[in-house]
Amino acid sequence: MDHSELMRAAVAAQKMAYIPYSGYPVGAAVETEDGSIYTGCNIENAAYSPTACAERVAIFKAVSEGHRKIERIAIVAGDNFGYPCGVCRQVIREFIGDGEIVVGRGPEEYRVYHMEDLLPHSFGPEDLGHCDHPEVEK
Repeated sequence: MDHSELMRAAVAAQKMAYIPYSGYPVGAAVETEDGSIYTGCNIENAAYSPTACAERVAIFKAVSEGHRKIERIAIVAGDNFGYPCGVCRQVIREFIGDGEIVVGRGPEEYRVYHMEDLLPHSFGPEDLGHCDHPEVEK
């Protein structure tokens, strides 16, 4: 799947956003290492803090289906280049490794980044020296 196709999946997900408070629709699509695609949209809540960002929804859907490696994530937000928030950057960091983060306005206009571009000097599983989890590289 190329970047444009992944962006189209994110645009489709964006249309499902539940945004009665901000009016700011965000859609995301992740591609796992086996080529599976999972989408997410932002889901707001009147209490604000329980709101879920599109990026985390898409990643958590993939993880809940057994995927542990995200190859790429595409993110669209309104008419702007909507970059992931700090919490989402940390979650993306957990699962994307050196994969691509595609941020755009749609399938024809996007920019491609890597984790180091958006979250330099990040903290990840390998920083937990005491961690014996088999999926954590040391």
